[in-house]
Amino acid sequence: MKIAVIGCAGRMGRTNLAAVLDAGLELVAGVEPAGHADLGRDLGTLAGRDPVGRAVTSDAAAAFTTADAAIEFSTPAATVRHAELAAAAGCAHVVGTTGLDGEQEAALAAAAGAVPIVYAPNMSRGVNLLMELVETVARALDAEFDVEIVEMHHNRKVDAPSGTALGLGRAAARGRGVELDAVAERGRDGVTGARERGRIGFAALRGGDVVGDHTVCFAGPGERLELTHRAADRAIYGRGAVQAARWAVGRPPGLYGMAEVLGLTG
Repeated sequence: MKIAVIGCAGRMGRTNLAAVLDAGLELVAGVEPAGHADLGRDLGTLAGRDPVGRAVTSDAAAAFTTADAAIEFSTPAATVRHAELAAAAGCAHVVGTTGLDGEQEAALAAAAGAVPIVYAPNMSRGVNLLMELVETVARALDAEFDVEIVEMHHNRKVDAPSGTALGLGRAAARGRGVELDAVAERGRDGVTGARERGRIGFAALRGGDVVGDHTVCFAGPGERLELTHRAADRAIYGRGAVQAARWAVGRPPGLYGMAEVLGLTG
């Protein structure tokens, strides 16, 4: 299987390069924008592995044409452009980019009419199992239990709440039979008044080199249930992305999630 990695020089990009090489798959391309400082570097060296004889390129179109699947953790705008390239090239696309707005997600879904796209805010097996658990618990506990989601990441993360936190919020909302946008409480400051029943609250912490911590708290009268996942190594995301790429190649066109990849759906 031939794999390209888009956004290959970033933190997750290098992790994905290493995951592809460690899995024994053929790394055919690594892409960064024109003018990037790492253009021309060997992809194996960039990943902390032996040289592989392929260099970082800015030719995204060629990468999608060459690969069976492309793994991308980049920016929302770039991801949408690349999804169109994937659709034109017939290349499966694994997207771990976070921070996409509704219009960008719709563009991703449109591209998925031509190729399989796996889009997930988190590629970790543990986090995706946590999402299933959160939905189950939210369905079982009524609105007497307030839902609060707390996440912490390193000090260089640019979006908040994290894509994973929002994914957990969507899972809780599905369990409650509501739309997240209708009940989300994204920030509190000053005299906010009493907490409104049925809201799903978010708190985002940033500091140090934290890979990713997420806790979903169901706080009810006299008791509290907390579900937590802590990531200690970005490699878990890379392994999940590779698993998604292997799963996606040969699938019918469509927009899939990690629940399908992991067999968590009925």
